Amino acid sequence: MKKVIVLTGSTSGIGNALLKETVKDNIVFAGYRNEKYVEELEKLGAIPFYIDMGKPSSVAQASAFIKSKTDNIDILINVAGCVIAGLMENLPVEDVRKQFEVNTFSHLDFTQKLLPILKDKIINISSMASFGIFPFVAPYCASKRALDILFNGMSLESGIKVVSVKPGVIATPLWDKSIEINKSAIKNCKNHEKEMNFLVANARKNGKNGLETTKVVKLISKIINLKNPKPSYTIGLDAKTAELFSKLPFGLQNKIIRLGMKMRIQ
Repeated sequence: MKKVIVLTGSTSGIGNALLKETVKDNIVFAGYRNEKYVEELEKLGAIPFYIDMGKPSSVAQASAFIKSKTDNIDILINVAGCVIAGLMENLPVEDVRKQFEVNTFSHLDFTQKLLPILKDKIINISSMASFGIFPFVAPYCASKRALDILFNGMSLESGIKVVSVKPGVIATPLWDKSIEINKSAIKNCKNHEKEMNFLVANARKNGKNGLETTKVVKLISKIINLKNPKPSYTIGLDAKTAELFSKLPFGLQNKIIRLGMKMRIQ
């Protein structure tokens, strides 16, 4: 029997690969932000809906559109997100707010609005970043950690199944997009130029050499059909390493991270 699935961030990366897989046997509402993707989504057989995760009014309009088309959703998959990077000593607080708006608050808002017609489960694409604080991308780490905590609270309180999928580095366009979004922060990094140059080079490498999206899609496809999935799944050797690393005393984590940065950046 076909499931009704709502999928945000369906035009690139994990979201697009997941859409192409799930739309074969299900009814899929596919979120987009750029109008140029509408025709492509329709050709795939999806029902496109506009949503800008940075604008609460757009989140409200998107949820209203979906509820006007169906009175039943089986699975909500929150995929959309962005990465805000920079030095915490001078990163504009507005940029940090944007990070939480896109990666955390918008997903909570969207979910709350769809919850009355949501029947089965919520799947959030979190990140290995939720296991700890990585230098220069602290807002991203914090937003993913907050996403996991808030939705776990929702699961405990309401009984709705919530699954957090925490991939490691994935080969997606997110990395190049992140460099473009954070141009100003990358330039505004006095006394940390070497570190930022390293991070930019590493991001470009990640976009090509990260874990294949197909492996993440295979895991999510399995979770979609599980009656009682686990609350959290970690995928990728780097993500599993980060999970183990997070169990160390916080002070020791910091010492190891500082040493690692010093050794890799000369």
